[in-house]
Amino acid sequence: MTLAGYQQLVRGEPFRGKFRRSFEQPEPFVPGALETVTFTMPDVNHVFRRGHRVMVQVQSTWFPLVDRNPQTFVNIPTAKPEDYRAATQRIMRCRTQPSGVEVSVLPALQEGT
Repeated sequence: MTLAGYQQLVRGEPFRGKFRRSFEQPEPFVPGALETVTFTMPDVNHVFRRGHRVMVQVQSTWFPLVDRNPQTFVNIPTAKPEDYRAATQRIMRCRTQPSGVEVSVLPALQEGT
């Protein structure tokens, strides 16, 4: 059996961007403005073997796993149909606006330890 092209979710962590600076004072994004969003995901102690690749997905909604995101700065549980908008997320990856992912790497264990 070959698993060529197989993809498996190793870690998923919904994080609302409106809380990027503070959980006490959420802030809306300004359309078209560049923003830095930094957050930490708990470790899962996963082993990536030689030849494995890592995929990172950034999306504005994870429905139906998490509630729908109206893409507007409203109270989500009381959002009306007209509050919902289409949204585009852009990840900058150029020299002047780089993006990155930091991954902790543990040393390999010696056999028998």
